[in-house]
Amino acid sequence: MKHTRLALAVTATALVLAGCSAESDDPTPSPAASIANPATTSVRESASAEVPGDTKDKVSPASEDARLSVVEIRTGRHDGFDRVVYELAGEGTPGWRVGYVNEATQQGSGNEVAVSGDAVLEVLIDGSTYPFEIGLEPYGGPDPLVAEPGGSVVEVTGSGVFEGVTQSFVGIAERGTPFTVYSLTNPTRVVIDVAR
Repeated sequence: MKHTRLALAVTATALVLAGCSAESDDPTPSPAASIANPATTSVRESASAEVPGDTKDKVSPASEDARLSVVEIRTGRHDGFDRVVYELAGEGTPGWRVGYVNEATQQGSGNEVAVSGDAVLEVLIDGSTYPFEIGLEPYGGPDPLVAEPGGSVVEVTGSGVFEGVTQSFVGIAERGTPFTVYSLTNPTRVVIDVAR
């Protein structure tokens, strides 16, 4: 009986240690790790399927060589969350500052921007440049881009550039809805997932 207990204890310990080492060998950071630790890369090759869990502001720096312009904006619906995608063309890695604001106001002018929904996420994409500076046509709309009814994302408004920053607003159906932000490559995208 003592040998059986000892064998079970050794086996259980080995399984726990194997599980720990498997987790530490995973080079892909979770969305929370990417956002909470700016030193950790926040660029991914594929989209996450994790449901966002907090409403804190999300910040990540752009690469020093970033010269990017928004060429397309789209929305989509997934299990447990809605997605907003800003597709970018140009060079470098985008940075961002995304968080809830009390009112949507345009950079530079301070003019109020009408955004549908009960809450507003301000999206600032750092490392931006004017489209004509890198030989691109400006984003042609629609503006606002209206999302599929019944989800957390109501609409996405604007994509203007001011002093190296693209500003946009996402209308959210309910206040206090968790969200996460990350970037993807091939093509370069800034992705915002909003819980449903």
